[in-house]
Amino acid sequence: MPFVTIQITREGTEPGTDSATAEQKAALIHGVSKLLLDVLGKPMESTFVVIDEVELENWGWGGLPVEQFRARQRSRPSE
Repeated sequence: MPFVTIQITREGTEPGTDSATAEQKAALIHGVSKLLLDVLGKPMESTFVVIDEVELENWGWGGLPVEQFRARQRSRPSE
């Protein structure tokens, strides 16, 4: 029985949203469950998927809070 946890930052991908939409979450749940079925033969009925939305200030990357990391990446010249 697979148990999958997906962690994403709590920020919207569409104007006026501050989290993933219910439709986006449903697509993630279906897609991950289908992938486990296709690759490992795990029945979708036995797959559990949990989506954990993390507040942006609680997410770090490269030794920095994610907003600072993103700002640094934006300020670097493109290669």
